[in-house]
Amino acid sequence: MNQSINDSWWLASLGRTLVWARLRERDAGTAEVFDSDGNTLAYDSMDTARAALMDAEFVEYSGIDEEDALARGFSLQEVSPPAAASDIELRGKMIQQLGTRA
Repeated sequence: MNQSINDSWWLASLGRTLVWARLRERDAGTAEVFDSDGNTLAYDSMDTARAALMDAEFVEYSGIDEEDALARGFSLQEVSPPAAASDIELRGKMIQQLGTRA
């Protein structure tokens, strides 16, 4: 897995579907977001990238607790950020369908 220590995972929930985005800080202080369509979007700063994610109703995965997750329709115990050896493989894992509730 090619994960940088400067990566953070963000998610948005649409019903029983989670949409992931990876925010990566670049060496020059710029940022890029890898989105669920497999696009890498460049931003001039981490703040600009975070603002764009929040405008799209994403929340930072590491910043939510179980109560926040349940309010969004899932449990932290049932989800974790996607992982893959390459961004090409990762693209197919950026949208996650959750199981139906009992």
